[in-house]
Amino acid sequence: MWKPNQTGPNSPSTPEPARPAPPASTPTAFDPGAARSAAGGAPSPAVASGEQATIGKSLVVKGEVSGSESLFIDGKVEGAINLPGNRVTVGRNGAVAANIMAREVVVLGKVRGNINASDRVDIRSEGSLTGDVAAARISIEDGAYFKGGIDIRKPGDTRNGAAPAAAEPAIVEAKS
Repeated sequence: MWKPNQTGPNSPSTPEPARPAPPASTPTAFDPGAARSAAGGAPSPAVASGEQATIGKSLVVKGEVSGSESLFIDGKVEGAINLPGNRVTVGRNGAVAANIMAREVVVLGKVRGNINASDRVDIRSEGSLTGDVAAARISIEDGAYFKGGIDIRKPGDTRNGAAPAAAEPAIVEAKS
């Protein structure tokens, strides 16, 4: 039986601030549960194990971003993003002016540049992509903006976004 003067973990009179919160100015991890609840689907194994870096809303990165873990971008990135074998997610607040090379790219914000994905590119309804796409799979939700060409490659094709000499990439412009 609960007693109002009882102290302990089940006591509602004890406020929760006992847990230290991570500093807001230096985010080091992205909460996959929060993103997945808004975006739907299950988190990837890299996200579930916490192997994902985050570029927060107030951060601006100019230059080349490379590494061996997944990346969530909610700030601004200008230059090049090279994360082969990993996922790059551009959050709703993200603004990227860069060519992206990754296994999987999810666009919820704005991207200006070419995307080369070994697996898939996913442009969500609130996302915007201006640039060419080379990937094995692509998904463009209703309401998304896309302007550029698409080169669908077979899985395992390691050409760096180059289309075969005999085939022209499809030119697509979609607005909703």
